[in-house]
Amino acid sequence: MKKSALLLALPISILANFSLRASADSTAGILLSTKCQGSYNISIWQNYTSRELLYRATSPNGNLSLGKGTSQATEGVRVYKFQSGIYEYWVWDGTLDNPQSGTLEVYKNNRILMKQACRKI
Repeated sequence: MKKSALLLALPISILANFSLRASADSTAGILLSTKCQGSYNISIWQNYTSRELLYRATSPNGNLSLGKGTSQATEGVRVYKFQSGIYEYWVWDGTLDNPQSGTLEVYKNNRILMKQACRKI
């Protein structure tokens, strides 16, 4: 678990400093808000006008803000996907067993780096 958090800390810190800020304010509405293991707070927003999906993550390791996400329903569960360079961030909105739970998955070069259980807030 500590190794996973450390592996995620570097990409989040780097991306938070170098990624363009996607704006989520009064022009966007929140679609999903979760608390995940490791003190990760994830929010998914959608811009009212452009319909662009926005990703916001806060954690003890830093903050991350991404835009241009995609959304798809997979076996009755919605997954939001965002990419920044070689990293992908997937946020699952619920599970088949529990619609109030979810999952955060982080991939690097299409290989999973981290998977954390989440709950909706």
